[in-house]
Amino acid sequence: MSQRDLSEALGVSLGKTNYCIKALLDKGLIKMLNFRSNKNKLAYAYLLTPAGVEEKACITVRFLKYKVQEYERLRVEIVELRREAARKGKLGNEHE
Repeated sequence: MSQRDLSEALGVSLGKTNYCIKALLDKGLIKMLNFRSNKNKLAYAYLLTPAGVEEKACITVRFLKYKVQEYERLRVEIVELRREAARKGKLGNEHE
């Protein structure tokens, strides 16, 4: 399943999916393997670590909820900053 497929299955944006996957990688809750022999160099597998699938699933759900909230707060803040910059004439159309 690609990140795009995952985002569609979860009903969230591709950016949000990528953000959460990167956070899970940074946190060490998943690991990423690249299939070097595959002609598609973007082919990766994301695997849970052996520390305990059930425990990790609970931790992961809580962590993802937090990261989604953080993502939404950042998105709203960016929109507000763009509006403020536009009101002050500091933002051109190329950033909208």
